[in-house]
Amino acid sequence: MTTPIKVFAVDIDGTLTENGGGMVHLAALAKLRYLEKMGYNVIYVTGRSSVEAYVLAVFGGTTKIAIGENGGVITIAPQDHRVLASKEKCMQGYEILKKAISGVKIKPVFPRMSEVVLLRTFDLKQGQRLLDEYRLPLYLSDSKYAFHINEKGISKAYGLKEALNMLEVEPNQVVAIGDSETDIPMYDICGHSIALDHAEENVKAHADHVVTGKEGAGLVEAIDFVAFNYLGIKA
Repeated sequence: MTTPIKVFAVDIDGTLTENGGGMVHLAALAKLRYLEKMGYNVIYVTGRSSVEAYVLAVFGGTTKIAIGENGGVITIAPQDHRVLASKEKCMQGYEILKKAISGVKIKPVFPRMSEVVLLRTFDLKQGQRLLDEYRLPLYLSDSKYAFHINEKGISKAYGLKEALNMLEVEPNQVVAIGDSETDIPMYDICGHSIALDHAEENVKAHADHVVTGKEGAGLVEAIDFVAFNYLGIKA
C-alpha cells in the first residue's frame, strides 16, 4: 500500500520565484494554496531567512511553519523562532575567509540567526578548503541565491525533520520540490522528490522525477505531476 502524502516541502528561490529577482510565480502560488485547501501542509524550506518564508506563508495562505537558513531556523509564529545552530561559529569562519580570500563579502539580506550569507564572488571550493584547514565544523554551500556558511550537520533535511516532528508526519509522507544542491539532503529523506529542469545534473540525479519546466512554471508542473499520479486527481 502506498504511503499517503501529507506534506509538500517547497524551496523558494528558483522554484516558486521567477526571473531571478524574488518575484513569486502567481500560478504556482495558487496551486500551493489549493493544496493547502485540500488538507495538505505546504512548508517552505529555503536558504532565505525563516521570517521571509513565514511572511510568504501568511500572505500566500499556506502552512505557517517556515524553515529558513538552509535548515538552521524554524519559525512558527512572528516571535517564535527555533534556532538550531550557532551563528557565532559561522562568523568565525567568515572572518577567516575574509582575511584570506579576495572578494569575500556579506550579502545584504534579512537578518540571520544561525548562518552567514555571502555574495557569490569567490571560489567556493577554495573557501571550503580553508575552513577545513582551520578544522572549523562549518561548510559552504551555493543556493544560487547566495553562498552560505552553515554548521556541519545543519541542512534542509535537518530542519525539515524537526518541523515534521511538530506535525507528527514521517519523511516518507513528504514531497520535496527544489532546484539547487541545498535541496539534495531534503530529496534524500523524503518519500517523493522532484527537481526543476534548470537544476544542475547532480541535483537532478538525486530526484525521483525531473520536470521539463523551469522556475515557477516548473513548480506548477511538479504539483500537477504529483496530483495526477499520487493524489487521485484527474486531468
